[in-house]
Amino acid sequence: MSDNHSHDRSAASTRTLELVVAALIFLLGAIAAYDGNRIGAGWGIEGPQAGYFPFYIGLIICFATAVIFVRALWDRAKAREMFVSRSQLLLVFKMLVPSILYVVGVGTIGIYVSSTLYIAFFMLWLGRYTWIRTVPVALGVSVVFFLLFEVWFLVPLPKGPLEALLGLD
Repeated sequence: MSDNHSHDRSAASTRTLELVVAALIFLLGAIAAYDGNRIGAGWGIEGPQAGYFPFYIGLIICFATAVIFVRALWDRAKAREMFVSRSQLLLVFKMLVPSILYVVGVGTIGIYVSSTLYIAFFMLWLGRYTWIRTVPVALGVSVVFFLLFEVWFLVPLPKGPLEALLGLD
């Protein structure tokens, strides 16, 4: 752990995260085993049925994550070990939330407008660049990608209302 975060309060212990991840992966394994059994996990005349391998892989996943869960539950040292500090978690969310908004924006206002806003946001907020540097870079990147994909490679990317208004759809 770095020195500048050693004074921070813990957002989660290593044990807590191991328990949560083990439970989530166990759930995925249980879904795979259930669905494999639902479509047939036996051995037919032609060989294994469609759900044979998913069923057994799901069982293996459930067994492995159950072992991890129990070991993490018994490990008291990991309960005191800080996995992530609050300031480190805040940095993760500073990247995660805008990225989620970008993905939503691609689906609603198109990739080019979303990319321009995304680049501008990070340049202004995290990079602390001025508007005079931010605007040309954010617009330039989107224009270059538009030319590259739409004009030269003829690969259409998701567009939104602005591109439709400009006749670029």
